[in-house]
Amino acid sequence: MVHGVSIETHYIQVQRLQLPVSERHGVPPTSAGVGTMIFDTQQELLWIGTDTGRVISYYGSDLQRYTSLQAHPVQDGPVKQFLIHEKGVISVSSRSVHLLSRRGLTLWHISCVSSSTLLRVQLLTLDCSEPSMIALQCMSFLGKDASEILVAGCQSVMYKIDVDKGVVVQSVPSQYEYMLMRLCRYICAATNTGAIVFLDIDSLAVVREWQAYSSKVSDMDARTDYLVTCGWSARPYGGAAFESFAKVFDLKKLEQRQPIPFHGGAAFVAVNPKLGSTIVLMSTHGQVQVVDVAHPNTSALHSPFLGSHMSHLVLAPSGKAWALADNGGVIQIWALDRVNLRYTEHAAPLEFADEDFAPPSISFDSDLPLSTVGMPYYREKLLSAWSEDPVYEVGSLPPRVDPEVLKHLSPSSVGYRAHNPRKTFRNQLDRLSIVGANGMALTAPKFLSEKTHEADSEMDKGRRISDAEAFTNSGSTGSIKAAVPAMYRLMEIKYSRYGVDDFDFGYYNKTQYSGLETHITNSYLNPLLQLFKYIPLFRNLALHHTASSCLAESCLLCELGFLFDMLEKAEGQKCHATNFLKAFSSLGEEASKLQLTEETSPQSTLEVRIQAANRFLLKQIGMDYQRIAPGDGKLDQNLNPRVRSSTPAFSRVLKDSFERESNQRMWCDRCRRYQLVQSWETASNVPPVLMINTGLNKQTDGKQLWSIPGWLPERIGICIDQGRLICLEGEALRASQRTRQSRPLIVYDLVGLVADVSSGENQKSHMVSLINGMMALSSPQPQDKPQWHIFNDFLVRKIDKDEALRFATTWKTPTILAYQHQGGSNVIDDSWRDTLDTTCLFINWSLNPYNVLQHNWPCVLDPATEQPGSGTHVPIDTEFVRLQQEEVEILATGDRQVIRPTREGLARVSVLRASGPHEGLPFIDDYISISEPVVDYVTKYSGVSAGDLDPTISVRPLVPLKVAYKKLWLLLNLGCIFVGHGLIKDFRNIDIFVPKAQIVDTVTLFYNPARSKRNLSLRFLAWYLLKETIQSETHDSIEDALTALKLWRKYEEFRDAGVVEKMIDEIYTAGRKLNYKVPEKGAEKWVGGGLAVPGGKGRDTPD
Repeated sequence: MVHGVSIETHYIQVQRLQLPVSERHGVPPTSAGVGTMIFDTQQELLWIGTDTGRVISYYGSDLQRYTSLQAHPVQDGPVKQFLIHEKGVISVSSRSVHLLSRRGLTLWHISCVSSSTLLRVQLLTLDCSEPSMIALQCMSFLGKDASEILVAGCQSVMYKIDVDKGVVVQSVPSQYEYMLMRLCRYICAATNTGAIVFLDIDSLAVVREWQAYSSKVSDMDARTDYLVTCGWSARPYGGAAFESFAKVFDLKKLEQRQPIPFHGGAAFVAVNPKLGSTIVLMSTHGQVQVVDVAHPNTSALHSPFLGSHMSHLVLAPSGKAWALADNGGVIQIWALDRVNLRYTEHAAPLEFADEDFAPPSISFDSDLPLSTVGMPYYREKLLSAWSEDPVYEVGSLPPRVDPEVLKHLSPSSVGYRAHNPRKTFRNQLDRLSIVGANGMALTAPKFLSEKTHEADSEMDKGRRISDAEAFTNSGSTGSIKAAVPAMYRLMEIKYSRYGVDDFDFGYYNKTQYSGLETHITNSYLNPLLQLFKYIPLFRNLALHHTASSCLAESCLLCELGFLFDMLEKAEGQKCHATNFLKAFSSLGEEASKLQLTEETSPQSTLEVRIQAANRFLLKQIGMDYQRIAPGDGKLDQNLNPRVRSSTPAFSRVLKDSFERESNQRMWCDRCRRYQLVQSWETASNVPPVLMINTGLNKQTDGKQLWSIPGWLPERIGICIDQGRLICLEGEALRASQRTRQSRPLIVYDLVGLVADVSSGENQKSHMVSLINGMMALSSPQPQDKPQWHIFNDFLVRKIDKDEALRFATTWKTPTILAYQHQGGSNVIDDSWRDTLDTTCLFINWSLNPYNVLQHNWPCVLDPATEQPGSGTHVPIDTEFVRLQQEEVEILATGDRQVIRPTREGLARVSVLRASGPHEGLPFIDDYISISEPVVDYVTKYSGVSAGDLDPTISVRPLVPLKVAYKKLWLLLNLGCIFVGHGLIKDFRNIDIFVPKAQIVDTVTLFYNPARSKRNLSLRFLAWYLLKETIQSETHDSIEDALTALKLWRKYEEFRDAGVVEKMIDEIYTAGRKLNYKVPEKGAEKWVGGGLAVPGGKGRDTPD
């Protein structure tokens, strides 16, 4: 349905109100005049500032008085300007600035006089004094976040004020005296000499100065790219008069545009909030003109307000109403429609005072049950509910006496004495576990290296001796909210000298579902990726696409498929989304425009960023899918993001999201001009998956809806009947299913959600995902009952349904919801394994084919005779370069603490044949093109030089990381078994998970923990067992992979002969003698029976 509104439509007077009489002690009663006024952008309120410093708000089109407060002293004169903030309304007079809540309570007040006479304690306000505030006139927000304002006037000093704290944070000298301010691309400030000064929002530097009028500026307004002004100009005979032109300034080009003629003398101007190019001009006699800036010669003239001297004009945020005031204190509301008039389109409900009810009379006697009295219901936290914030640890329990000491106690002249067992350093004691608010001891895990080297005592079992604080540490009780359970708190990885691999991730996850690590840039996406993973329809599409022939470097759908496959194969072990997040960051320009990356949006809230990322990813993934399957709308049919608005019923919210109203200007062929058109969107069909970005968290009243038990339905139904969308839930849905009406009804189940968690006042918020295992977890068999799990980065834990769907407005609110068609639950499609496109394994491809020397090309597989399959052994070795150095902090104790570990990037991967006529020849030998800066090529250990990774000069076959990764991923899913040395670390750096059944690691084959905790190096094993010296000057991945193959063959010989343990003992014995280092040339060698002279021949095979 489309309805057009012409600018020539006549407005009607909806309401007329006379301001109340001002009565002051010793002064005759007078009618209050209007100093300024403004419509509230969040509620149905009109705010009036009088000429005596009083602030009054009126509700609705009937202008019912809502609040009234003397915000400024009478001697300060009229209220000059309002600014609407989420906390309330900011007002300014000549000598003070005031923040007033919408309920009429003062939040803070800043003035030039002492505030000792104000009731600071009783009003819970903050009052400050600033002696140089003497002639304030105007103010403006400093940016869209509205956290600071700039206040100026006819004085030489401007002030930056922190809105949250109510304090002046900076005094800024000014060379101009300002009368008006408006915020758009710049802070547009009008001086008392008729000039407009454009100030940079961040630095407050003057960008441009425009002398608009020869006298003064009377009014101005800015929206989108235009600034429109009205003002006085000096006349030859003296005095000043309103100009008959409204002047227009282009803020994008910083140049003046064609002025708009207005013969009545333009005194007031307002830009339509919904149509940025439509402006309203008014003279002091009430003549009104509506005009389009783009077509200044096309306008509509109204003259309904004659008879009064007008003083103010403001437009409602909805663009459907005007408010006017005259010098007599009369307020008029004019609108197109009296019945459907709304000041703002999505207004939050107002809070009114409760009605007084007489308490029922109860006669107390011995037979009266106490339950008759009842209990009050509180929506907000009581002041008596103290949090942990003011609670501090002041001591701990005395240390437990060592059992060895108790065993050897002997009496002495004073007490008892015993020998010191010397198990700790002097003055060192074991710190006992801290008792949390729930009365249970909170323990933190040890580093894996500490678990290996130290025995766990009964008292200290499960704790980490290094005392690195993990998620359950409650030592910082001053920054953790008492209501936040430990499993919701911000996860943080602690590093030892062995890096991230030493962290005990298994302590946080005892389930079969893998979590994701957090030490990677843009890891805020982890909860969203987990939610995508456990939507079966989405998971199936991603894996099928990954198995196709797509080799695009920045394909996010492929990266999602790689990630989903890794999470399934890991079965609860740690994983990280490094490759996906790299590809996400590589979309630099597109992601930067939307401020999706942590580098481009450090100030944006996490909730806004992840919702924007959700929309962006769905759109980008759809484009990636079309690249391989053009014209296939399967993905678009499965995913459809929507944004919700605020309204009390969930089903109504969802319906309004589909059928949204918008205003825009469209060309009318009949009128031959652009007309204002109102349009309503509706849905023609609905997809199997609904991804819903919530919007209730932006308003306090909207957030309260989440705290209502059962407000978020687990099941909804949607149908389209004759172009109207119907959304059902609860009993209405069940009744519709029972009646089986003719209209098709699609039933959706809640798969999961992403929730915003505020861990504490001193901690940044973070996201967690809550997944319904009954509907989503990758199991082909449906579950009998809900199995909700929380995914808090690398912490994964099973929780009950009530805990998952219980929300608290103070710390846990949903951000993204995912609903899936009821028929899609547990539909796991693994047919992609049978349709793997393996073309890239049988061709040589490079970014620099013309530079590659002939002998550097690997010998690719023959598709006729060398098809890799299940059980095929492939020797592999990789080389890495350093992308980021280790960041270390030296503590006050002198200890060294790793803040961020070294980050490496894959530089070369070589895969060899393990059998056949070409045994030992590589069929993959790819060098990786790296777009990030390389801080260290570590050529001694990687064999990679600076020029090897530069496509312009390299003679090596260079490929993108995506191509090299896909080759390994194909070999993995074909069932190949990888043979190598130290593969666990290599696979982790590559960001691929390989099951143990598909790994033959020579580190593990020749490892005997009973003899030593040390792993033997590839070079030492090759020297001792193969009589070969490798890695003399540098490393070569082909040589290392071939050596690993030979060592595996040697191990097979030992196993067949039954001498594996004997040979490993000999190797460790020789290692201890030589400190596990290969002797230099000419030095003695160690052979099976002992030391031999140089050049002596050692044992080749066992007896």
